[in-house]
Amino acid sequence: MMDAAVRVFGQRGYRAASMDEIAELAGVSKPLVYLYLHSKEELFVACVRREGEALIDAVRAGAEPGLPADRQLWAGLTAFFAHTADHPDGWAVLHRQARTHGEPFAGEVTLLRNRLVAYVAELVDAAARESRAAASPAVPSAASGAPSDLGGRDVTGLAQALVGAAESLAGWANDTPGVSSREAAATLMNFAWTGLGGLMAGERWSAGAEA
Repeated sequence: MMDAAVRVFGQRGYRAASMDEIAELAGVSKPLVYLYLHSKEELFVACVRREGEALIDAVRAGAEPGLPADRQLWAGLTAFFAHTADHPDGWAVLHRQARTHGEPFAGEVTLLRNRLVAYVAELVDAAARESRAAASPAVPSAASGAPSDLGGRDVTGLAQALVGAAESLAGWANDTPGVSSREAAATLMNFAWTGLGGLMAGERWSAGAEA
């Protein structure tokens, strides 16, 4: 039932989707749909929550603990773009439909986004700590909890920028034939890690043998 709802909402949009169409695609009666989820609004909220949890789980599973911060970010971004490409209807529900139809849908997406931002902020802060430790070997490593040179607002702002860029890039990648999840991840890593100035000078971020 949920699979059918995500497909219909993702492809037709919230307003155009009908409970009759969802029930027919799921192979159940319309009263059964209403028995489990009492309204179209409740069904859509359930879809947003399910797709949001699946996306967060995919990103966290992709970013292996223990890797250097840049490799964790690379793995997490690759998992993010792979998931959004493999679940285009779910991504449409999260990125297009829920955002444009007001509350309570937009609020659900905001909660999801805040969780992603918090996770990315951890990676950004860890990267800053690693960079500081590498530049000053006498300084304790990132794992010791030594403070980074970035302030809390800097870390949060950078995390917001990364998540926003990933969301926009996922929409572009899904609408552009031939763009792979690794290509999309590499594009963002080059921009975020190498920087625009570095790119103009011919530098590129590399995942090494796994690139």
